[in-house]
Amino acid sequence: MNYQPSDFLPIFVQLAAAMGFIVFTMIVTHILGPRRSTKLKDEAFECGIESQGDARTPISIKYFLVAILFVLFDIEIVFMYPWAVNFKQLSWTGFWEMAVFMGLLLAGFVYVIKKGILKWEK
Repeated sequence: MNYQPSDFLPIFVQLAAAMGFIVFTMIVTHILGPRRSTKLKDEAFECGIESQGDARTPISIKYFLVAILFVLFDIEIVFMYPWAVNFKQLSWTGFWEMAVFMGLLLAGFVYVIKKGILKWEK
């Protein structure tokens, strides 16, 4: 099926209308909204619990590394699902492409293991 640029015009019009509505709403609410600032209103609110301590408490970098690695390796499922659905249509070419993809992911995982990023204690 050949698509013409005019086939996408309704999508772009709807996108422009949505973006225009968002910008218009933000500008109007900023102009018309009340500007009452009090000490109580400017305080941090945490589910009704009084704030205490410093919000800048240092957290171990290991936590962030594990979280980023989880997201990185979890994204592979996004690529594997369409591949699995179309497995028969992709034939051996699709199989070898996914094998290369999985090999690269495995190489990254081996690197992470060798660097000791997933070890919590040294």
